[in-house]
Amino acid sequence: MESLPVEVIGNILSHVGAARDVIVASLTCRKWRDASRSHVSTLSFHVDESPAFRDFSSSRLEILITKSIFQTTGLQHLSIAMDELVSFSASAVLAWLLYSRETLKSLSFKVRVTPHVSILDLCGLHRLETLTFAHNSILGSAHLRLPCLRSVSLADVTTSEAELRRLLAACPRLESLELVSPQISRRASLELISPSLKRILLEGFSLEKLLLAGDSLEIVKVKELTMDVFELSGRESLKRLQLDDVSVMHLELGGSLEVLEVVEVSNFAFPWGKFLEMISRSSRMKRLKLWGVVFEDEEDGVEVEAIAVCFPELREMCLSFEVREGLSGDWVLGRLTVLEVGWSVNSEGFSRWVDGLMGRCPELRQLVVHGAVSEVRSHEDCQVLAEFMSFVVILMRTYLQVEVRFEFD
Repeated sequence: MESLPVEVIGNILSHVGAARDVIVASLTCRKWRDASRSHVSTLSFHVDESPAFRDFSSSRLEILITKSIFQTTGLQHLSIAMDELVSFSASAVLAWLLYSRETLKSLSFKVRVTPHVSILDLCGLHRLETLTFAHNSILGSAHLRLPCLRSVSLADVTTSEAELRRLLAACPRLESLELVSPQISRRASLELISPSLKRILLEGFSLEKLLLAGDSLEIVKVKELTMDVFELSGRESLKRLQLDDVSVMHLELGGSLEVLEVVEVSNFAFPWGKFLEMISRSSRMKRLKLWGVVFEDEEDGVEVEAIAVCFPELREMCLSFEVREGLSGDWVLGRLTVLEVGWSVNSEGFSRWVDGLMGRCPELRQLVVHGAVSEVRSHEDCQVLAEFMSFVVILMRTYLQVEVRFEFD
């Protein structure tokens, strides 16, 4: 170890990451201490990594972090995450970021700051490429500029539609945006428009209207959102669309969807016919998931025949038994290799439905069966489950080329 160059030792300590371990290692000898000061590029102060932090007061933690940061000369990656009861002073946080702003490329900050200040605005983090921010306010001015920022993740932040627009305008190279459980007005009309944005995740809030627009959007994930209006538009770029536990009165998927390859819909309340009409423009669909779909019209149901016709390139399909319709006719899913099926309430018709689907998938190689089994069941329910298991044995003998897997809740 004595022959190792100080630069190599610094690189080793940077991969260790956890500040507590870096501090302990730096006490080994003078060479390691010099390496921790001049060549460490990564520091991480996480309460999960160092449980002893829970016994420290906020002021003591501030002193520890201040000493550790001020001993470095080229800090590139800084991560700080503490319990919700911890609160840091704005002056200390600003001092850390102002000291490291010329070299900092990645910042993860999940600690409350008092009083609320515009950290991003005041620190001028012009080299920052990745930002993870939680438990604070997003207060961006018209002068905010983050020219190198490519990825932003915001969780439990207080913000507004105007502040988010300013943030997007300040990031001309932004490619990824995550917005989870923000404190935002229920009557907000949120417009997220960026020509460079490729991936967006929205989760856990309600608003009146949501507009997503971008020429480069490839992946859109929306989870646990309640909206009156949801509009998605862009050029020929969208490849993956995921909607999970979304409630929307009006949905509009504009632009070209010809390159759309993956659609996953779970616990979704919207007329199937209208939704199919919008996504049917994608002839390259490879994976389709419809799970726990709620229909506004009881007569409106998923027709698997329509899926087979609209998506001839489909390779993977996930259907819950509630969407059982359209198993008559001569249609086939000629390229389907993976089929996932499941039920929330098992019934005698489930076995026949699965058999009907498999008979129309000549290239099928894997069947995954999802099911829910409660702790207390009636004799009739147990009989239905027993008959289904007997049916699966017959199924496995009939389709020897198909691997069968079970996943029960």
